[in-house]
Amino acid sequence: MEIWRLPISASQRGKLISAGYTSLSSLSSISSSDLARELKVSETEAMDILKVALHSRGAQTSNASCSIVEGAQSAWDMLHDEESLMHITTSSADLDSILGGGIHCKEVTEIGGVPGIGKTQLGIQIAVNVQIPHDFGGLGGKAIYIDTEGSFMVERAFQIAEACIEDMSEYNRFLRKDFQECKINMKPEDILENIFYFRICSYTEQIALINYLDKFISEHKDVKLVVVDSVTFHFRQDFDDMALRTRVLTGMALKLMNLAKKFSLAVVLLNQATIKHTEGSFQLALALGDSWSHTCTNRIVLYWNGNERYAYIDKSPSLRSASAAYSVTVRGIRNSSSSCKRIKMM
Repeated sequence: MEIWRLPISASQRGKLISAGYTSLSSLSSISSSDLARELKVSETEAMDILKVALHSRGAQTSNASCSIVEGAQSAWDMLHDEESLMHITTSSADLDSILGGGIHCKEVTEIGGVPGIGKTQLGIQIAVNVQIPHDFGGLGGKAIYIDTEGSFMVERAFQIAEACIEDMSEYNRFLRKDFQECKINMKPEDILENIFYFRICSYTEQIALINYLDKFISEHKDVKLVVVDSVTFHFRQDFDDMALRTRVLTGMALKLMNLAKKFSLAVVLLNQATIKHTEGSFQLALALGDSWSHTCTNRIVLYWNGNERYAYIDKSPSLRSASAAYSVTVRGIRNSSSSCKRIKMM
């Protein structure tokens, strides 16, 4: 059970969430005196909160005991599920190739890099591409876009949507040669209509929204993608207590992983880059530290190589480490220009 469902006052729930307590399990090992100090309330009030949490957790455990036993799945079934999962294309064939077909559903994928490398462009591209109909090899889903930096550009999303529809029309003409024409009923404004946009201005809002996503997606079951742009922003600015930050981030990552598996959707977390001092030298690394790097299923690092943009698979349980060049064009994410030249020469 999440904290926001506890039968306590709204101010108490707000204080718990702000202090990083988002689930009942996060309250299981803290004393009333420590909780009182963190929430800045009396120890009596803290004891009352813990009593309510203990009672709610006991009820939740007794109700869930049977479903836990019945939830077993064989490894063979897991393999079949993975093989049948759809992917969201990035619109770059080279990038899709190293990703095993595109962005994976049922997984949390972190994409990070320096400013100007194309993180937001890629996030918008995926939010458009998740809507590609089944007849064209897509998911026919909708997207949630959580903007923490104010970097989402609706005009850019419209451009990419127009290009996506043009690409489908071109594909349609190709299919017509084999008498398999598919009708395209989509317009750019329809694509924008299917991107649910949330502007977040603080880490408490970010936590509250992610707690709310379960309910929102239950009511909008055609959502197949959640993009957070960026997951980093408020957590780099508003935190002095690193232990608290780690606890909050870990809880948030677990919720997003559960959402990905429960609703068979893809979660994409855009991250910023920072400079890390290692063994006497400075290296480019993704923000939020080493503990955060283990919370996502896949980690993709975007970087410059000369004048070309590259994507590198830094961590994945199913994909080998590999790099691919890509371009940010007027039409969106595409293969790099050098890659296109090589194809023409061949």
